[in-house]
Amino acid sequence: MEIVKHRYMFFLLSLIIIIPGMIAWAVWGMPLSHDFTGGSMLDIKFDAGKAPTPTEIMAVYDSLNIPDPYVQTSENDVRIIRSKYMDEETKDKVLAELKTKFNSNIEILQFETVGPTIGKEIASRAAITVALASIGILLYITWAFRGIPNAFRYGTSAIIAMLHDVLVILGFGAIFGHFLGWEVDTLFLTAVLTVIGYSVNDTVVIFDRIRENSHILRNLPYEKVVNHSIVQTFNRSLKTSFTVMLTLLALMLFGGVSIYRFAAILFIGILSGTYSSIFNAAMILVVWENREWNNWFKPKKKTDEVVAA
Repeated sequence: MEIVKHRYMFFLLSLIIIIPGMIAWAVWGMPLSHDFTGGSMLDIKFDAGKAPTPTEIMAVYDSLNIPDPYVQTSENDVRIIRSKYMDEETKDKVLAELKTKFNSNIEILQFETVGPTIGKEIASRAAITVALASIGILLYITWAFRGIPNAFRYGTSAIIAMLHDVLVILGFGAIFGHFLGWEVDTLFLTAVLTVIGYSVNDTVVIFDRIRENSHILRNLPYEKVVNHSIVQTFNRSLKTSFTVMLTLLALMLFGGVSIYRFAAILFIGILSGTYSSIFNAAMILVVWENREWNNWFKPKKKTDEVVAA
């Protein structure tokens, strides 16, 4: 199975997926939730057996013109509701409406508000976290592959593949935010960090096989070694990813509205991570080894065969 020779087709497919998302991000922006822009968190407990579903609570918030609430269920009839900023008067209206509609006493376990300044600080720390994770991954992979030539290339290729996955997730986040009203919250960030870890792990498995085969198949061209390594790990990568995505699909179908968005973003990220590990990361190594960029913009020369008389 020749996979590596089609590398530019795989690169093109990645661009076809990423570019629309980047355009959506540039045009519509990233829909940040109150976790990053500021907002309120209401942690309440209902009477036993009378706690409403997240969908029912969201309907109450909508009726009071409080947009985009996010509801998490907890044990003992507890509901955790995050929304745009609410003052005390608005909070009292929400509690009165919930009490009347669901015929239940309501105990306030916690009520917190996050100002815009704190939200921006959280967003800044999130960006720093991703940057530090990238640097750590680069250094670790370079150190782990120090026994083979050009170990730095392996770390760099893994980071590029990882950024591919991050851009895919952010692009879908912008598209879903515009058309479905989804927001980027702390669970979204958790999904991004999870995908980063998964993608790098999958990439390292392939890179490790390339390292082994570089010694065993030392007489073969590097491109052939990489192709052979991808073929050897292909089934393992697909089966592992398929198992994870089945679990995420179950969460999307049966996990309820509070976990649906997280599972959906994670599903897209795992799919992207599997693709980038197999069809991008190792391909970048081949392009780098062959220094193919030297010929990207050069016209192809036509050569005629000269037959000696």
